[in-house]
Amino acid sequence: MRTNVNLWWILAVFSFLIAAIYTVWSLIQHGGVEWVGTVALSFLGLMSTMIAFYIGRVLKAQRGELPEDTLTADIDDGDPEMGEFSPWSWWPIVLAASAAIAVIGLAVGSWLVPVGFAVFVVAIVGWVYEYYRGYFAR
Repeated sequence: MRTNVNLWWILAVFSFLIAAIYTVWSLIQHGGVEWVGTVALSFLGLMSTMIAFYIGRVLKAQRGELPEDTLTADIDDGDPEMGEFSPWSWWPIVLAASAAIAVIGLAVGSWLVPVGFAVFVVAIVGWVYEYYRGYFAR
């Protein structure tokens, strides 16, 4: 992860350097600033700086690299309890379909939004109660 932070800082410095060179070059070549390229390269530097800062803060907050970030780590080096997941569950796919129906409803016709909401209600109830009935009931 530290390598990622360093790479993002290098990209940020490179972007700002190229933005400055691009601006000077356009001044020499055309007698004025070409704003689209200058602004785009400057924003690339700003976005790279934001990502590098965020990844650096995350690395500092977790007090070093996690086993998941190390290529030589084994599976059992990390925290074994990650939560309970249902690999056989189809309800997340139905939830995604309901979101897709609602968004398509916003784009195509507003009558689809309530249909997407109704599918969402059915899917969220099914996902919450999937352990209370059927083969995996507890």
